[in-house]
Amino acid sequence: MIGYVTLGTNDIARAAKFYDALLSEMGAKRAMESDRFIAWATDPKQPSIAIIKPFDGKPATVGNGVMVSIAAGSKDKVKALHATALKLGGKDEGAPGPRGEGGFYAAYFRDLDGNKLSCFCMG
Repeated sequence: MIGYVTLGTNDIARAAKFYDALLSEMGAKRAMESDRFIAWATDPKQPSIAIIKPFDGKPATVGNGVMVSIAAGSKDKVKALHATALKLGGKDEGAPGPRGEGGFYAAYFRDLDGNKLSCFCMG
């Protein structure tokens, strides 16, 4: 199972401000940090999302086909996360709404570094 996900950034301070505000919508707080990374979690025993300056010292780039999805728990939370991401300067990649069959409801956006994220709920 997933323990954590890291997203590359070239500006830790800018990315931290974005994720502090975005992930607070889920009740997440900073769980770990150093001069190279910051990780957020809702509980130390749950998976976390982190931003990081690449270890090799080269610029962070976006992975083509890579996406991180946040389990939002409700349609209202999906809408709130998407709206917050856009308000913080994120780019819309798909408005909140149903996707396919089976009750999957999701929204898609990119962070300030271009990393693609989604938030979703079932039912």
